[in-house]
Amino acid sequence: MLGHLESYNKDIQTGVIKADDQFFEFYIDTWTSNHPPKAGDDVDFLLEDNVVVEVGLLGAYIKDIRPVKRKWIASTLGLALGWLGLHRFYLGFYWLGLAQLVLTLATAGYGVVWGFVEGFLLLTGHINKDAKGRPLK
Repeated sequence: MLGHLESYNKDIQTGVIKADDQFFEFYIDTWTSNHPPKAGDDVDFLLEDNVVVEVGLLGAYIKDIRPVKRKWIASTLGLALGWLGLHRFYLGFYWLGLAQLVLTLATAGYGVVWGFVEGFLLLTGHINKDAKGRPLK
């Protein structure tokens, strides 16, 4: 059966799968993938008497993630227009980009420093992933 991992708690090693508007709880000992579970994963699972007996990632998630966004574009946007939060919008962090823009407008320019610092961090590789966790090119 195909489902979506709604949540996973590392402390108690249990998670919740949503499939066909139903929710199923699973335990880590039923997890078959080499990669640890995380909320948002699409999974394939087996049920016996409405209890999850085996769960694993769908094949698409097992492949390495390919970079999509370019580091030099994000760095340039951060250094030149970071006060607008454009580098964050480019990387998919829409709420952070909006927060930078609001901070700039509300505090007479303090967002400029925030954007410039993040542009430098992008340039040096300290920020190296987009909002979906993909590495930057």
